[in-house]
Amino acid sequence: MGAGFSWLGWIIIGALAGWIGSKVMGTDAQQGGLANIIIGIIGAVLGGFLAQNLFGANTGNNGWIMSFLVALVGACIVIFIWKMISGRKSV
Repeated sequence: MGAGFSWLGWIIIGALAGWIGSKVMGTDAQQGGLANIIIGIIGAVLGGFLAQNLFGANTGNNGWIMSFLVALVGACIVIFIWKMISGRKSV
């Protein structure tokens, strides 16, 4: 995410991405709001890293929508990895 985002903006994008990611991955009923925020923020970092290193994209310069989409994809990846590691169907 770009330098223009405040910490509050990052938390809001992370929370939304984590919540929607948990809906997409079918884990929303098992996660609380704090888990959604944490997963969303970790997903944003992971998604930004992957977008930059795999595709050369600088998502920080593409605004809120691209940052959200990258965070959402990252959150889904984090949830998937957690489910694989934990051996559970839910987070």
